[in-house]
Amino acid sequence: MPRGRKSKLRARERRQRTRAEARARSAQEAAEAPGAAVGGPSVLGSLVPSSPAAAKARGHGQKSRNCPRAAASSEGSGQDLLAQKATVLVEYLLYQYKMKEPIRRADMLKVVHKRYRKDFPEVLRRAAERMDLFFGLELKEIKPNGNSYILVDMQGDASDAAPGSGWNFPKKGILMPLLSVIFLNGNRASEEEIWEFLNTLGIYDGKSDFIFGEPRKLITQDLVQEKYLLYQQVPGSDPPRFEFLWGPRAQAETSKMKVLEFLAKLNDTVPTAFTPHYEEALKDEEERAQARAQAAPAAGTPPKASGRPGATPRRHRHPE
Repeated sequence: MPRGRKSKLRARERRQRTRAEARARSAQEAAEAPGAAVGGPSVLGSLVPSSPAAAKARGHGQKSRNCPRAAASSEGSGQDLLAQKATVLVEYLLYQYKMKEPIRRADMLKVVHKRYRKDFPEVLRRAAERMDLFFGLELKEIKPNGNSYILVDMQGDASDAAPGSGWNFPKKGILMPLLSVIFLNGNRASEEEIWEFLNTLGIYDGKSDFIFGEPRKLITQDLVQEKYLLYQQVPGSDPPRFEFLWGPRAQAETSKMKVLEFLAKLNDTVPTAFTPHYEEALKDEEERAQARAQAAPAAGTPPKASGRPGATPRRHRHPE
C-alpha cells in the first residue's frame, strides 16, 4: 500500500478512536453525575407505563420473585448499577452502528469504566441481549479474542420466535414498546399517555431523536401509514383529544401474548405475572386459533399456528 494512503488510514483511525473516547467519557460522566437516576431516561428505560393497570402488572411481576427482602435490597442495588452500565453501553453501541464506526472492546471498557472491569462480561452480556431484544441487532466478535465486534441485523430471519421478528431497525426499538403501552392501558392509549411514556425514554415531542428521527411524525404519520398504529380522535371529545390503538398490520404481525412475552423478558419475569392482561392475551390466542381452524377448510390447507409453532396457545406456568 502506498505510504500516503497508509498515513491517511492511520489518521482516520486516530480520529475515530478520539471520537469514540470522547463519547465514552461523555456517556460515563452522564451516568455518574450527582443525582443521576440509576437506569435513567433512555430508549432502554422502563417499558411499563405509570397507569394503574400497568403499575398493578409491575407489582405482580415483582412479587413473583421469591427472595428475602433484605437480600433483595442489597443485591438489587448492585444489579441496578450493572443495568445502568448496560444502558450506557447500548447507547454507545447504537451510535457506533448508526455511524458505521468500529466497535472495540477497549472503547467499551472505557464506557463501563475501569472500576467495573471485572463486571464487564456481565454488562456486555446484558447490553448484547438488549440490542437483540429491542433492535434485532446481534453483537458478534469479528475474531475469537480479537477485541473487535460487529453488529449484525438479524431481521432477515423469518423465524417468529421473537416478538416483532421481521421489523427492521430502528422500527422495532419503538414499535413493540408502543404496542405494549396501548395494550396495558386497555387496548387504547391517549396521546397524553403516549407522550408521557416516550418522555421516560428520553424521546420528546418536537425534538429530533438520533435513532428515531422526528418522533411526532414517526408515531402519527409513518407508523399510521404503515398500518401499525391507529391515530384517531376520541369520540365525543371537545376540545378534540386523540388516542392510539393497534393498527391492522400490528394485529396481523404480532399478538397480545407476544407483547407480554416481550415485557416478561424485559422485566425478568413470566407473562402470567401481568394479570389480568395474561388472561386477555390467552383468550386472544384461543380466538386466533379458532379463526385459523375455520379458515383452513375454506382455503384447502391445514391449520397454521399464528406467531409460533403448534396450533394450540401456549400456557405459561405461574411463578411459585
